[in-house]
Amino acid sequence: MSLYPEWKGADLITASAGRQSSRTWRLDWTTGRLRGEVDDREAAEQAVHVLMNVERFRWQIFRPETGVQWDGLVGQSPDYVAAQVSRRVEEALRMDDRITGVSQKACRIEGDSLTVELVVQTVYGDVETQLEVQLT
Repeated sequence: MSLYPEWKGADLITASAGRQSSRTWRLDWTTGRLRGEVDDREAAEQAVHVLMNVERFRWQIFRPETGVQWDGLVGQSPDYVAAQVSRRVEEALRMDDRITGVSQKACRIEGDSLTVELVVQTVYGDVETQLEVQLT
């Protein structure tokens, strides 16, 4: 007598490893509330926004690899910050499997702020975004 159940049906069905649905809650940025759901391109755009605006290692609700590590950039030279921002943002965005690449369009330093314009390539098409970092 076997301790384990015996399979008496057809051959085992293997699951295909396809892309998971990207359906998630829609974040209403003006009210700070969840409003409905988003999927595909809109969900990828929302993920880009969230990943670029979450401080890495700060919030326990996010996995440790989520977000950009902004600490250590304030007070540094603008050239150093520009190089680090590009690298850190790309590192943060690449954790999402819907994002296939990141390219920098422009980088401007105006007074105490650095503005970086990016094109994020996703499986649903390109997403243009920008971020501003205070240098002091």
